[in-house]
Amino acid sequence: MKIYGYKDEGLEFGEIVPSELLEITLVANAAELRKIARFIDAAAEGIEKRGKRFEHEHLSDKYPEFESSPHFVVFNPDAS
Repeated sequence: MKIYGYKDEGLEFGEIVPSELLEITLVANAAELRKIARFIDAAAEGIEKRGKRFEHEHLSDKYPEFESSPHFVVFNPDAS
């Protein structure tokens, strides 16, 4: 597993370069953590069912209340 992130520096989307992160901290309440856990579990099932055809999913696409939060994306390393 690797974790990547982007620092909010006001850059345009095409100018952003991901950085591999050493650590992440989720500042979230219990309800938010449970939704994130369900999202990750559903992504794992998607990878198992769709294999390489599953590329990535965004938390905010499944839970619109996270639209104003930092982007949380699960990416399949075996995606084609």
